[in-house]
Amino acid sequence: MKVLYTAFECAPFFKTGGLGDVAGALPKALHKKGIETIVVLPYFSFIPDRFKDECQDVANFTLEVGWRQQYCGIKQLDFQGIRYYFIDNLYYFDRAEIYGYDDDVERFAFFQLAVIELMNRIDYIPDVLHVNDYHTAMIPFLLKEKYHWVEEYQAIRTVLTIHNIEFQGQYSPDILGDLFGVGQRRYHEGVLRWHNQLNFMKAGIAYANHVNTVSPSYAEEIKTSEFGAGLEIILQMEHQKLSGILNGIDYETNDPTTDPALVAHFEVDDLTGKGLNKAELQRIMGLPEKSDVPIVAVVSRLTYQKGFHLLLEELEHLLQFDLQFVLLGTGDPRFEAAFRQITARYPEKSVAKITFDVTLAQKIYAGADLFLMPSSFEPCGLSQMIAMRYGTLPVVHEIGGLKDSVRPFNPVTGAGTGFGFEEFTGFYLTQSVKQALELYQKSPNVWKKIQRQAMTTDFSWDTSCQSYIDLYNRLLSK
Repeated sequence: MKVLYTAFECAPFFKTGGLGDVAGALPKALHKKGIETIVVLPYFSFIPDRFKDECQDVANFTLEVGWRQQYCGIKQLDFQGIRYYFIDNLYYFDRAEIYGYDDDVERFAFFQLAVIELMNRIDYIPDVLHVNDYHTAMIPFLLKEKYHWVEEYQAIRTVLTIHNIEFQGQYSPDILGDLFGVGQRRYHEGVLRWHNQLNFMKAGIAYANHVNTVSPSYAEEIKTSEFGAGLEIILQMEHQKLSGILNGIDYETNDPTTDPALVAHFEVDDLTGKGLNKAELQRIMGLPEKSDVPIVAVVSRLTYQKGFHLLLEELEHLLQFDLQFVLLGTGDPRFEAAFRQITARYPEKSVAKITFDVTLAQKIYAGADLFLMPSSFEPCGLSQMIAMRYGTLPVVHEIGGLKDSVRPFNPVTGAGTGFGFEEFTGFYLTQSVKQALELYQKSPNVWKKIQRQAMTTDFSWDTSCQSYIDLYNRLLSK
């Protein structure tokens, strides 16, 4: 089986969020299971020099983007067993950021056309072409409507992974001709049209052979008006080709036995090192070093989607309990200011670091006792899995991937890997935190049992990857 995987961001080269993490991890997992996989990415000018120095120029050609004649270079990089191909064009990719430009739609169009043209240029015709989010969601449409005459392409099966349906790529239908060089017939028939605009995500859903989301619960949720962002009717119509596969996390990077960010390593059978990391975290954050006081932590983008308006409603109330609160993140300036103000009023119990710091994030995962993720919706989420890997128990809103990855503690059976609340209110968030605090303080043996259950839950990409291989095989057998 041959797979071509493409996305507009990918760790460790460049990323803004979960899409980049998945694009960096899944192809590696596929390779380890013997699946021949290449990854196609844009060649952004800010790629670290250590990767640029290893890239080789393998081809270049002129690509028609509507009426435009654009240079398209192909660079090759072999890294960690994967062959990466980068699409090179200074006009489109010599930018300071990945997204956020007035000509983003033209950049996405160029890249998608280049991915398709690349296959013949490098003599790699995949069995499965796997695209991600709206930036590449037009590729299944283009294969069937613009490149249908290319005999080598006709057997390719396509998979679209939706990482967040809130972002859909809605543009004027004029770009069909202006950028993609195709007519508007499918738009006027309604296949590509949504609210009188061309919708990239809708096109991908309609034309891909299979559509999946990054958790099973999110696949069900986006078929409802509450979470479908307007596309729920389309997803209901296409339900037979919609499924969810929970993301994994990188077990090499997130390993408490080897993580270089930690002051002491630890494992599930010996948590002594976790206590040392807790003391180190308290020292770094300027908090009193109290081993018996639970640290409640947040590492996140500070947005409404992540539910931080709920936490702000309740934070001063929570700080009346015997706990310490630490926060690391950036986002909505109003949230940043509010967290700064509250933590400044309680300097002995709380601190907010409004910044992005990968090393500090790892120290928080390892040193904290509880990890808050009160998201209003969450396609998958990775932080709760990382926290559990380090024996830090999550408190989550039971939605999407949070519901699929965290088993709320059951006081009757003792089962569970964290704590959860179903109703999206500050009151129920606080009740879940109070339940966790009481258990921490009064039942240390039960707490250790939940830690063990959390740390031994399998969130490796090995498991998730096999689900993708099974999906690919089902498509190829049809």
